[in-house]
Amino acid sequence: MKAAVSEMMEAPVYGVLEAAQYLRVPHNTLVYWVKGGGNVPPLVRLARSSPPRLSFMNLIECHMLSSIRAIYHVRIPRVRRALKTLGQYVQHKHPLVEQVFLTNRSDLFIEHLGDLVNLSRGGQMPFRNMFDLYLERVERDANGSFRFYPFVMERKSTEPKLIQISPAVGFGKPVIAGTGISTAVVVSRFNARESVPELATEYGVTPQQIEEAIRWEQRTAAIAA
Repeated sequence: MKAAVSEMMEAPVYGVLEAAQYLRVPHNTLVYWVKGGGNVPPLVRLARSSPPRLSFMNLIECHMLSSIRAIYHVRIPRVRRALKTLGQYVQHKHPLVEQVFLTNRSDLFIEHLGDLVNLSRGGQMPFRNMFDLYLERVERDANGSFRFYPFVMERKSTEPKLIQISPAVGFGKPVIAGTGISTAVVVSRFNARESVPELATEYGVTPQQIEEAIRWEQRTAAIAA
């Protein structure tokens, strides 16, 4: 069971443009994270490099990068330095997902052998207040499978978790959370003049869930335009 879950999470299913739309980050930014540029190596090791495709785990890694930058205000060069230093202590296939980090909203830290290590500054020991750095809007079940609740309109804690992306549901495409109902199907029917109440009744969900699915797809299309 766990092997099957791991295989699903590592499958190269997302194009870079599609992933950028789901993550609500600029396409060029995501390209830089996953491909690097010049002498700068990528921050995320893609499931497939040619043509470039992201796995679900890659998607979560990039979500973590986005959160580190936008929510915790840690600059990407310091993240890059932190990941390089982390390799001296422990090896991870997906360090941004598998490693527990701390931050002071400037640098990244880990606890190692009872000490707090500043990865962004080459291992200096700090004496400042720390915040837990966690996977915003990501949950993990007992089988080891992740569920990702992307931001729909704004990157705020008040954003409801009504849209879900999981490799185990809907082939990893966005669905209404807790269901297998495709957001793409919902918006196509809405665009064909079926009403929100009609769709909610047919699918057995609330009008709010239908409205959020429509918002998600409309916002995604606007970003792509």
